[in-house]
Amino acid sequence: MSRGRTSVLSGAAFVGNRSLWLASVVGGMTMTLVHIVRAMIPPRFDWREFMRNMYKVGVKSYLVIIVVACFTGAIMVVQSATYMSKIHANHMIGWGAGLTIFSELGPLMIGLIFSGRVGANNTAELGTMVVTEQVHALRSLAIDPVEYLVVPRFLSMVIMMTVLTVLGDLFAMIGGAITAQVMLGCDWREFLASLLDAQLLGEFVVGLCKACLFGFTIAVVSCYYGLSVRGGARGVGRAVNNAVVASAIGIFAVDYLATLLCVEFGWL
Repeated sequence: MSRGRTSVLSGAAFVGNRSLWLASVVGGMTMTLVHIVRAMIPPRFDWREFMRNMYKVGVKSYLVIIVVACFTGAIMVVQSATYMSKIHANHMIGWGAGLTIFSELGPLMIGLIFSGRVGANNTAELGTMVVTEQVHALRSLAIDPVEYLVVPRFLSMVIMMTVLTVLGDLFAMIGGAITAQVMLGCDWREFLASLLDAQLLGEFVVGLCKACLFGFTIAVVSCYYGLSVRGGARGVGRAVNNAVVASAIGIFAVDYLATLLCVEFGWL
């Protein structure tokens, strides 16, 4: 009887500890967001740091985004062709690929790549600054670390995530058209015509809204974990790992809620 009671108490303690930890993380991210919003009204941040981060986040990421987008478009065309050929509707391959990529797969894949490359790098940079006491030095000089370090990163990640999604959608369609032409014998002009006839502007806009939300999520999560690093180099490693995992979970959660909202209001 005492063993059963001990097991129940241990289980309750575990659930309680996990609940407190989750509340602490959510509260910390919320306070990080509050500090960012407070620093942006009115805008008070370093423009040179903002432009430097725009280059680092966007320009240095476009090549990997293009490669991933081309393969994503090619995969979707091959998958679509499998079903379209069964119903003799090869002229709709462009529509099938575009519908999936614009509204769902494009922003999701780019968001995960963006999280692994940009979010992890941002967490590591901020965490290293915390460990080496550079953030403390900024406070000693009466410089707000949120205004100088966090806000430029936050804005650049939200903006560039959206821009890279537009670029990714474009190259996904190019990759899909090439695959349809080379592997399936579907003329690229027919592919493009079916894509344009589908009138997927609504899906494209929904995808951009999702990309903006994904960038928002990645920025808040990576900044929070970067500024909350404790324990030296090992702590930086743990923070990067936690940031990547939390960003991935946040992306899927936001994607689910955004899709549910769009379906509810008839936007998809």
